[in-house]
Amino acid sequence: MAHGRRRVLTGVSLSVAAGERVAIVGPNGAGKTTLLRTLAGLAAPAGGTVRLHGRDISRLRERERARHLAFVAQDEHTDLPYRARDVLLLGRTAGRGDWHRYDADDHAVVTEVAEQWDLAPLLDRTLDALSGGERRRVLLARAFAQRAEALLLDEPTNHLDLRHQHALLAHLRDTGATTVLTLHDLDLAAAYCTRVVVIDRGEVRADGPPRAALTPERVAGVYGVPAEVVHVRGRARLIVG
Repeated sequence: MAHGRRRVLTGVSLSVAAGERVAIVGPNGAGKTTLLRTLAGLAAPAGGTVRLHGRDISRLRERERARHLAFVAQDEHTDLPYRARDVLLLGRTAGRGDWHRYDADDHAVVTEVAEQWDLAPLLDRTLDALSGGERRRVLLARAFAQRAEALLLDEPTNHLDLRHQHALLAHLRDTGATTVLTLHDLDLAAAYCTRVVVIDRGEVRADGPPRAALTPERVAGVYGVPAEVVHVRGRARLIVG
């Protein structure tokens, strides 16, 4: 995968099974966002293909992709005068066309995800009147309202407070949602994901269960900071620095 003449990722081979929670981690500029956008069909690989249920994703229409994949970008223009309720309803149009008429089921889903993400009191407020964390929760809730098979989330914990960071990742874990997400917090990746892909300088350095992928030696080699694995209530946690 490349930006112009500069190759961003080299020799990446990745498959994701139903129910996996795959964290893509690595330093800034490693290629994490490029990989996620390529998986979503938003960026074309310079070589190779991305397949969804065996079909080349580039040959799928945007509407068909939306029935299978929900994507939340790291940076979206959210300072717009759209009501939070209307943004959540947009998740219900994905894969159905611009002229989809909302029905009782659509409104029920919006109510459900709004309550789940503490957005019910904010539904009739516009995005430009919300805090950064509140806007982020609206975008994540929109992806859940889409009811797609898999979620592709680029730095989903950005702007979220500690409670909502853990609530998001615990929800993904408890529901068994098929998810690929980029994260900077290695401890969150170790605590909540079934698999971690470590990318450095455009290449995959590790791909496996958190305990195998996030060893102290690998973290020190990739990030240049010391790390230690500790066990808390039977779970391996990563302390960096």
